[in-house]
Amino acid sequence: MKRRKLINHIATATGVATLAACGKTTTQTISTDTDSLPSVKWKMTTSWPRSLDTIFGGAQAVCDRVAAMTNGKFTITPYSAGEIVGGLEVLDAVQQGTVQCGHTASYYYVGKNSALAFGTSVPFGLTAQQQNAWYYHGGGLEIMHKLYSDFNIISFPAGNSGVQMGGWFRQEINTVSDLNGLSMRIPGFGGEVMKKLGVNTQVLPGGEIYLALERGAIDAAEWVGPHDDEKLGLHKAAKYYYYPGWWEPGPTFEVQVNLNEWKKLPKEYQEIFKSAAYQANINMLAQYDALNGAALAKLIAGGTELRPYSQEILQAAQKATFEFYEEKASQDSNFKEVYQQWKRFREQIYKWNTINELSFAQFTFNNSPN
Repeated sequence: MKRRKLINHIATATGVATLAACGKTTTQTISTDTDSLPSVKWKMTTSWPRSLDTIFGGAQAVCDRVAAMTNGKFTITPYSAGEIVGGLEVLDAVQQGTVQCGHTASYYYVGKNSALAFGTSVPFGLTAQQQNAWYYHGGGLEIMHKLYSDFNIISFPAGNSGVQMGGWFRQEINTVSDLNGLSMRIPGFGGEVMKKLGVNTQVLPGGEIYLALERGAIDAAEWVGPHDDEKLGLHKAAKYYYYPGWWEPGPTFEVQVNLNEWKKLPKEYQEIFKSAAYQANINMLAQYDALNGAALAKLIAGGTELRPYSQEILQAAQKATFEFYEEKASQDSNFKEVYQQWKRFREQIYKWNTINELSFAQFTFNNSPN
């Protein structure tokens, strides 16, 4: 087999991945000479129920693309949460070699290393585009690879939902005091900040949220946004839908790969895998943006009451957030190193996006000719 021929096809496939957000994504077999490459079969566990076609679909997209670009020589079978391990046990399964790879969110594992939260999203952090800029051109991918090396894992971005919604509540909340004593499903640093505001927090996988909310075991829950939240039926268990999800302005989902298994792959397969993850990352964001508007309109028509977080709550949350970051940095040198790099990048890109994007959005979003 001519290595150059396959690498050229990989480069072409990467170009296709870049264009995926501009139109309908299709999976087709690419004609490549793979005769001399080995047949590889992997399993991928995920943190998601299969019913969530967009987020579980991101995992499926990686698997489908890898198979297509290798003419079926490298196949990965995705499994929903609970089929192999629980939705919050993906990292452990990948680290231990129970499966070769997993599709999950790094902030589920802050108990192992608090800096992992930056790989998904943190309160008052980066939007999806800013997160991608940090990952691909701001040192973020290198930081995550360093963090995951302690777990014998390598990771790659493989999806993003965009700015999420602020959760479902069984009662209205207008002031910080209204939050005091509430029980809420919310993971990551968002949960830590909510604790500072008086909320009792817990982490539940997606498939368990509805029953907990419906039975009153929790008073509030956040998941992703209108499309996925409707599929979970959260609107049937709580009436008030808040925005914005200030704790997740651009959450990245990722594929985690056991490093020993990764090193066994031919270089060609590694490049194909990275290309497939890149496509899934770009396409999922486009898909969510295309779906969420119609889903929100349907929820409102069905009786959901949309509410913005009050300025009092947002200001208190932002203050508590950066106090939390500084506290963590003073206690954990590893966290401090990541936080300071991320913070410098955030300050730089916020300044730029204030000039180019915010100025445009402030006028056009409020002055539509319709």
